[in-house]
Amino acid sequence: MAEHTSSSITIEAAPADVMAVISDFARYPDWTGEVKEAEVLKTDEQGRAEQVRLVMDAGAIKDDQVLAYTWTGENEVSWTLVKSQMLRSLDGTYLLKPAGAGGTEVTYALTVDVKIPMLGMIKRKAEKVIIDRALAGLKKRVESGK
Repeated sequence: MAEHTSSSITIEAAPADVMAVISDFARYPDWTGEVKEAEVLKTDEQGRAEQVRLVMDAGAIKDDQVLAYTWTGENEVSWTLVKSQMLRSLDGTYLLKPAGAGGTEVTYALTVDVKIPMLGMIKRKAEKVIIDRALAGLKKRVESGK
């Protein structure tokens, strides 16, 4: 049974500014360490990504994957795995909540199931590293105003 890992961070920017960075997949290689290429394959009627191909290099795990995205309102996006070479499943969510004076609390939840055998505690540690790096990169990117 898959368990999820999650973490939160506060970013000094409005939720719309944070979501603008999250939804700009073409720029992921600029601020995420693991994403080397990102290509939107399909968009919805509002122009938001529905399917995205990502080429990942996370050290021990290198992968070419396609994710399907679901947008819930203005402050939540979730994704699920369509295809991958290394993963059996991958489900994630960014949830944004207004926090303090113009800030945003961002919660990132992730569940990953790899095709290769891996101890549960090692897998959760890897999920935690991925989440923490993504949140730190997102915070830096948003707060830099790029």
